Amino acid sequence: MGLNDTLKGLVDTVDGALGCAVVDVSSGLVLGVHHTVPYFTQAYLDAVAAAAVEVFRGSTVRTVEKLLATQRGDHEVNYIQEIQMTTENTLHFMCIVPGKKNALAVLITNKNANLGMGWAALRRTLTEVAPHCP
Repeated sequence: MGLNDTLKGLVDTVDGALGCAVVDVSSGLVLGVHHTVPYFTQAYLDAVAAAAVEVFRGSTVRTVEKLLATQRGDHEVNYIQEIQMTTENTLHFMCIVPGKKNALAVLITNKNANLGMGWAALRRTLTEVAPHCP
């Protein structure tokens, strides 16, 4: 099964899911996507991907991570692993694919979706997503 099929399966299992994508955080490229919303054009998907990359690996985030690493005596690492963002009408579940530090999965649902179910379904699907990521 391909990445887009895996993402379709995720969207199909979460009540209120609008779409899901996997993004390469080093380049901002969308690696795979499935959605049910007509206005999710390629330009829209690219903009959401760029915003997600900025949240996880933007220059301000990198600066804070460098400060934390220095204070802790660590090598520079990517500390942020998961983020949940809420907009007026949607929930966004975002997490780094385990073992793939440059792959970010994003699930978007309407606000009627159950938070626990969204996270559980996304985390469960990550093992199927990982083989498709660099």
